[in-house]
Amino acid sequence: MRKAIEEAKLAESMGEVPVGAVIICDNQIIARAHNLTEHLSDITAHAEILAITAASEFLGSKYLTDCTLYVSLEPCPMCAGALAWSQIGRVVYGAGDDKRGFMRFGKELLHPKTELAFGLFHDECADLMKNFFKARR
Repeated sequence: MRKAIEEAKLAESMGEVPVGAVIICDNQIIARAHNLTEHLSDITAHAEILAITAASEFLGSKYLTDCTLYVSLEPCPMCAGALAWSQIGRVVYGAGDDKRGFMRFGKELLHPKTELAFGLFHDECADLMKNFFKARR
């Protein structure tokens, strides 16, 4: 999760919403990404989507069954859908997102075999978001 937080801070330094993600496979980081929606003018350029794409390219497979995603913020429904299609093995997120997070709709948005964990470095991840939006107001 520390590496995901580093990615979130990179996003913040670029004026992006501070969300970062890394994907681990066989105890190795195979993908890292952060939000680039503003930079790319692409609403789908969420950290999770970019990390899924990078991991799939690294593995040469669209399935990430033996991988774990660490992401600083609870994924949105769009990202949860992409994670479901990738059949990722495990998702771990830091801070929850009561307004836009997928858990409003239930864990069923993920693949049935995907393990879910949350709250890792919750306060640090939540503070990144709070401070970012507080500075914008």
